[in-house]
Amino acid sequence: QVTLVESGGGSVQAGGSLRLSCVASGRTFTSYAMGWFRRALGMERDFVAKLVWSNNVTYYGVSVLGRFTISRDNAKNAVYLQMNDLKSEDTGVYFCAGQNAGLTWSDWGQGTRVTVSS
Repeated sequence: QVTLVESGGGSVQAGGSLRLSCVASGRTFTSYAMGWFRRALGMERDFVAKLVWSNNVTYYGVSVLGRFTISRDNAKNAVYLQMNDLKSEDTGVYFCAGQNAGLTWSDWGQGTRVTVSS
């Protein structure tokens, strides 16, 4: 079991930046990758970014490519999401998630809310 705790959400004006953090504890060695998802009000949960532990390869959703950056801190068992040039459509609850070797997103944090005002 992996426990994920997000932080760093808040309110920002369009064009601004936020940095989300996710700290993992527990059986973190079972994780293949860590990622971020978001859910806007009334919408499905969307993929935002992913980082593979073994080779540091990253993946991004089309809507955030070039604006968001996922990174890691091994010593802290943490992943981060740097979000720049935020837009109103980035508003939502952001979730940190762990992907296992079977490529299932099996572990989820409680979410942190991001509100971007135009």
